[in-house]
Amino acid sequence: MPLTPLPEIMIELLVRNALAEDLGRAGDITTDAIIPVRQKWKGALVARQGGIVAGLDLARLAFRLIDSAIIFSAKKSDGDVLKPKDIIATIQGPARGIITAERVALNFLCHLSGIATATHNLVKAVKPHKARLCCTRKTTPGLRLIEKYAVRAGGGSNHRFGLDDAVLIKDNHIAAAGSVRDAVLRARASVGHLVKVELEVDTLDQLQEALDLPDNVSPDAVLLDNMPPAKLKKAVAMVKGRFTTEASGRVTLDTVKAIAASGVDVISVGWITHSAPILDIGLDEV
Repeated sequence: MPLTPLPEIMIELLVRNALAEDLGRAGDITTDAIIPVRQKWKGALVARQGGIVAGLDLARLAFRLIDSAIIFSAKKSDGDVLKPKDIIATIQGPARGIITAERVALNFLCHLSGIATATHNLVKAVKPHKARLCCTRKTTPGLRLIEKYAVRAGGGSNHRFGLDDAVLIKDNHIAAAGSVRDAVLRARASVGHLVKVELEVDTLDQLQEALDLPDNVSPDAVLLDNMPPAKLKKAVAMVKGRFTTEASGRVTLDTVKAIAASGVDVISVGWITHSAPILDIGLDEV
């Protein structure tokens, strides 16, 4: 499915705030001191390593908000595969504006491309199996929208965006309710018919409690938390397709293939948004 860009209204405030943070109280005093007002410059955003690009619209907006005379010409699209030395975009116009906006543009582009690349590598690793790769709510505060977009750019899927778009019953909810059954029944009685309910389980006994519930109140999905592949396989066999099965915890490039081979429907990974290494991209004069 083609990647749908985020509307500008959804990202403009993020970019404005990042630029305002960088400009501080006096603007770019280094650039203003060294570069004449009318000097022109042409550069290119260049990949220093291979990966998947994401965040081009944020980079473009960073340059435009600093100076609308800057011309940003993308040579790649979000989701495209990059090779080292690939030109991602060319930028030309007032030198002051380009150099002032450079860091913010690269911060967004490198971070989001790193997320897209990490996601792509995991998606590629599980390809022989049916499991879909998705992110979690473990995102950088304030950047969830664009980090989850970068996951989609890398070929992954999104879990819930916040606490209000789906029910996820976790261990502390179960402890407070007293049992799996009571937690699920309370959730079902409270939410509307369009709201999905997912139950996190740590043991096969908890999973059996969920399976013992009548179909009209049972969860839509079960999150199998920190279970090794052999245990995941048993859980999938117990469920027999009744719920969506999701594996989470200790997912790395080394472990993801075995997790996918267990037969789970979804594998959720927190580190692809909160700890993925950046993709090295630079702005070079041309």
